[in-house]
Amino acid sequence: MSKRSHHHLTELGCIACEDLTEFGAGKEGWLAPDAGTTVLCALDAHSLAIANRSVVLILGWSDSDEPRVKIRPELSPIEAERITAIEWLVFDDIKVIAIGTSRGFLLMYSLRGDLIHRQMVYHGQIIKLRVRGTKKDLVQDISSEDVCVVMPGVIARFDGSDIRSMLQRWFQETHSRFWDEKSNKDSEDNGNSDDRLPYQIWNVNKYGSCVDAAITGIMPPPLMELQSSQRYYCAVTIGDDAVISAFSEPTPTSKPEEKLQSFARASSLTCLKDYPRKGEKLTLSPSGTLAAITDSLGRILLLDTQALVVVRIWKGYRDANCFFMEMLVNRDDKRASSSYHVPGKSNYCLCLAIHAPRKGIIEVWQMRTGPRVLAIQCAKGCRLLQPTYRFGSLSDSPYVPLEVFLLNGDSGQLSVLNRFLN
Repeated sequence: MSKRSHHHLTELGCIACEDLTEFGAGKEGWLAPDAGTTVLCALDAHSLAIANRSVVLILGWSDSDEPRVKIRPELSPIEAERITAIEWLVFDDIKVIAIGTSRGFLLMYSLRGDLIHRQMVYHGQIIKLRVRGTKKDLVQDISSEDVCVVMPGVIARFDGSDIRSMLQRWFQETHSRFWDEKSNKDSEDNGNSDDRLPYQIWNVNKYGSCVDAAITGIMPPPLMELQSSQRYYCAVTIGDDAVISAFSEPTPTSKPEEKLQSFARASSLTCLKDYPRKGEKLTLSPSGTLAAITDSLGRILLLDTQALVVVRIWKGYRDANCFFMEMLVNRDDKRASSSYHVPGKSNYCLCLAIHAPRKGIIEVWQMRTGPRVLAIQCAKGCRLLQPTYRFGSLSDSPYVPLEVFLLNGDSGQLSVLNRFLN
């Protein structure tokens, strides 16, 4: 499909199809984030996954002829188990969809709909699945790639290398017994149930049950312990009782065991209580040094996750949704405008895209204290999306900037925000 540009947006494709009727498509505003919808979305470079309580639909947005796949996980009707989180897991040669359930199970499916892995993380609802990587630099002295599982008062961490190894084994074994129909059927029915992934888990409910959380990175030891080789995971949580709270936990000296884990110790660093304000959603910058937090009073807080200080506040943004993005600066520079010049990371500046559905607008603000650089009117039934982090992309060349996409639920049109900063 040819791309069409409308000044600040470039149309990429359309997802409209009859299969979306099961998810509420056809009703005005069915995808709007302020409509109390239970529809979940996860975006990849070429695919979109949409889920309701019991079904996941995978469809391609760049090719309308690409076959669509419906996945119906085996959920417990007795405990009213439902799908509560979805996310893509993308490696160089492997792409799967991860599903979190209300009973605390983590499921992984192939693009054909085969169950690859099923594992209990903890007894409780999985609220969010976060995939991210941090590169070794002046801020982070250790590189890390992981999947973070967020539950009420609980954070679990799976290492990306463990997931990659498990998936590679599954695909190799599936390929080798391709002609054995019985073995293949058993594999599809049971997944890799005996191949449990090691993980770490922390109890972070000291200030009440969290509604969102994220591991922001690996930090060096405290100032008085600089000679120590110990490093610390730092996590930020938000919830009804504390708008912001932060915790740290020493990185393990031994590899986590492949079993249902007991809680590791998490030390509280700080807490912000401001009744009746409640934290609602959290998004991290690529480096993990900034977090944008929306609250119940219509404010957006920009948190420095290292100093643990709120450095900026926006007001009047109820039900807002935020993503960090990178915009191209120095566009008029001769070298930057040359068709032979590929922009590097230094050519981009970090911005925050804010979707305010009640205002029907998307705003882009330059970080940390810069002005509003963009304002785009959008329809009521739109949702802001961002492709999941791709494992191994820390060393990508040429540099791939962080982009933000807009999905119009009423028309099915998917567009990308243009990354030129005028």
